[in-house]
Amino acid sequence: MDLERWLDEAVARHRTWTAGFGPYRAHPSLEITDERFAEAFAEFSDRLADNYPFFHPRYAGQMLKPPHPAAMVGYLAAMLVNPNNHALDGGPATARMEREVVEQLAQLFGYHNYLGHLTTSGTMANLEALFVARELHPDKGIAYSDEAHYTHRRMCGLLGVEGHAVPVDELGRMDMQALHRLLGTGRIGTVVATAGTTGLGAIDAVHEVLAVARHYAVRVHVDAAYGGFFALLADDDAAPEGLPSAPWRAIAECDSVVVDPHKHGLQPYGCGAVLFRDPAVGTFFLHDSPYTYFTSDELHLGEISLECSRAGAAAAAAWLTFRLLPPTREGLGQVLAAGRRAALHWADLIDRSDRLRLYQRPELDIVTYFPVGGSLTTLSAVDNAAALVLAEAMADPSDPVFLSTLRVTSQAFGLRAPDLTPDAEGARILRSVLMKPESEFYVEQLHSGVEHFVHQVLSHAL
Repeated sequence: MDLERWLDEAVARHRTWTAGFGPYRAHPSLEITDERFAEAFAEFSDRLADNYPFFHPRYAGQMLKPPHPAAMVGYLAAMLVNPNNHALDGGPATARMEREVVEQLAQLFGYHNYLGHLTTSGTMANLEALFVARELHPDKGIAYSDEAHYTHRRMCGLLGVEGHAVPVDELGRMDMQALHRLLGTGRIGTVVATAGTTGLGAIDAVHEVLAVARHYAVRVHVDAAYGGFFALLADDDAAPEGLPSAPWRAIAECDSVVVDPHKHGLQPYGCGAVLFRDPAVGTFFLHDSPYTYFTSDELHLGEISLECSRAGAAAAAAWLTFRLLPPTREGLGQVLAAGRRAALHWADLIDRSDRLRLYQRPELDIVTYFPVGGSLTTLSAVDNAAALVLAEAMADPSDPVFLSTLRVTSQAFGLRAPDLTPDAEGARILRSVLMKPESEFYVEQLHSGVEHFVHQVLSHAL
């Protein structure tokens, strides 16, 4: 796909569309000469260069990657119009696109009669889900695992709801016995299961969470912001990238789910989504806006959302991308499968390494590991070595490797590496996110690069 060609085409088609409404006089207050713009743009371009190469497979740090070129073209084309998907008169075309995109997401999770819309982020999507949880059970708390995204703790505080962190097992998943004990107190109205934690990429046993929650008449919300699109790989027989299907199939019976197309859906920031299995929860969003909802008796997206103004361009970008790479196993699923294969391959390489050790075998596309060798016999030594490897790898002028670290507790570390002396409350480990399918072709370079920097760090320590 020739990105420049289609960006030019988007601009040309916008020019043709606007010409159909007749000429008008531009206001001089908005006029800027090319000379002035050139000066500002030169400075802007220089400052924009101060970024990490998110597009390159050597970047395996945070959950960042470029959107698909189709999403870029779709976003630009709609941004030139600048629709607002809050009300139908603000974005009639992109509002319809949003409904179609949300329908595809609903099919992904097995929702049929549902209520849902796009949001500006997973944080906002989760806020809406927890808002509904509070409205349904105003005197009850919300439970989430110790490994759940920090947004749940924060949003409980924002909503004035009691938040309860549930301990996790040796794989970073919600502990079912601990959940039983908590729900037995009668203090919980909703449990948040995480389908892909942002630290380890661990998948809570959603089917087991659902069974326990239903036993106590408690609702279940699924935070699949990071991992949701991996439902496309739910197949017990599709080795090596296939995932156990039970947790993913159970989402269809859960009360709400959140997913972020701006993570594995190839979209630019910000594009999240929230879906509710029972459309009746829309009553909690009811409000009146006498100057907004006037062009149609159809449901306006702003009537079922906490957010007001939202970029219609986000819906347009997702719509165009999903026309080309639909959220199916044969479409977008192939992109996710490549990242998962890359993570599994790197895990195998680490298993055979004498300089690196797996912290936990990856479930999705996040690899966690730490340096070994020499004097690295304590948590504090591992912590220091991981920090040095990160710094040296990212600062190397000729062949950098971009990683991230994850701080884990001594208790969690002890479950995975009991041979290390727990002389600290926790330690940093190395963490690599292989979101880009190109990572599949670059894993061995990443591995050898990290091994090189571990050797370099240990050599300096001697």
